[in-house]
Amino acid sequence: MRILIVYYSMYGHVHRLAEAVAEGAKEIEGAEVEMRRVPETLSTEILVKMGALEAQKSFAHVPICAVDELASADAIIFGTPTRFGNMCGQMRQFLDATGQLWAKGKLVGKVGSVFTSSATQHGGQESTILSFHITLLHHGMIVVGLPYTFQGQMRIDEITGGSPYGVSTIAGGQGERMPSENELAGARFQGKHVAMIASKVWK
Repeated sequence: MRILIVYYSMYGHVHRLAEAVAEGAKEIEGAEVEMRRVPETLSTEILVKMGALEAQKSFAHVPICAVDELASADAIIFGTPTRFGNMCGQMRQFLDATGQLWAKGKLVGKVGSVFTSSATQHGGQESTILSFHITLLHHGMIVVGLPYTFQGQMRIDEITGGSPYGVSTIAGGQGERMPSENELAGARFQGKHVAMIASKVWK
């Protein structure tokens, strides 16, 4: 059973969640978990001006995803930062290139899930994941979220991301906050949950 974690990360927040998602997915027997990044669309000059190039060096070893790779996965867990309550342009461009997969029904019946990061508590985590689900449904995928059996999303003793739609983290206005242990626990839970469902669907 092959599980792909396909994500875009600018400053490392989504990458850290992706690592935790992978950790959780690997807990399911028989799961072969691979991490992939979607292609960058911004120039090096722009990335330098945004202060992102140095951060991206820490996960530059993660291979770039080829669109055709999606067809060979049994489950795909997507990660994206929010951009005005929606997925980032890099992820949108990648998904817009999946038309041939859609035309041939290559992703029908595969398990799909989404996680995200935003600058603020109400910066579009839920709308980003929900609007992402639309693309997965058009591909005929089985959409999986983060059930309330992960009770960490019900905490009120600390600021935390996470909803029944999927795990999220709050990066702060300057990106100064990395995922908390509770958010990472949610990511591990989601990864394991998706892998468990995929193991039943594709057994």
